[in-house]
Amino acid sequence: MTALPETQTQIDLLRHGEPVGGRRYRGQSDDPLSDKGWRQMRSAVSAMPQDWQVIYSSPLQRCAVFAQEVATRLSVPLKTDARLKEIGFGAWEGHTADEINQADANTLMRFWLDPIGNRPQGAEGIVAFHARVQAAWNEICANEQGRRVLIVGHAGITRMIMSLVLGSPPEHMFRIQVGNAGHTRIRIQGTGAQALPSLMFHGCVPSAEA
Repeated sequence: MTALPETQTQIDLLRHGEPVGGRRYRGQSDDPLSDKGWRQMRSAVSAMPQDWQVIYSSPLQRCAVFAQEVATRLSVPLKTDARLKEIGFGAWEGHTADEINQADANTLMRFWLDPIGNRPQGAEGIVAFHARVQAAWNEICANEQGRRVLIVGHAGITRMIMSLVLGSPPEHMFRIQVGNAGHTRIRIQGTGAQALPSLMFHGCVPSAEA
């Protein structure tokens, strides 16, 4: 594989596909991919140039098992990083949107508008989530300069990395929609304090979404 120029780094973000049990707030619950989720992920990757030189993954199995499959097939290193786990949703984990809104139809809307002031009981705070994702992101960018990188993660990871790249407030992260097996690309020109990250595209989803 030929590396990109030393001052240009390309990082692809890939959200996991549908887990067993369908749509619900999972956070750090460790559900595996469903058969549909596997199809979504394989379809997404088949549509990309598979020239990654290293793969990073959340340790949760809906990301890590697929990441291992790709890393093995391409003979590239796989690095799992606990900082790439989804944001913890506390008492909401395992519940659907309808279940969360059952007592109050505006519960989720209040959270999306102000996730700092309206987080669920026991949930990870946005400030803490921002800090751990930023630490992981900065380390990946520093260690993988001039390379092509794949990060297999979660909707929250893509949202927060996009917030970091675009300089938007972390509490606005839920204004970004990320579909199952959604693909986002970041390109970074330069290094260190002079590096310029750019959002190349966001939201590409595989044709096997159904």
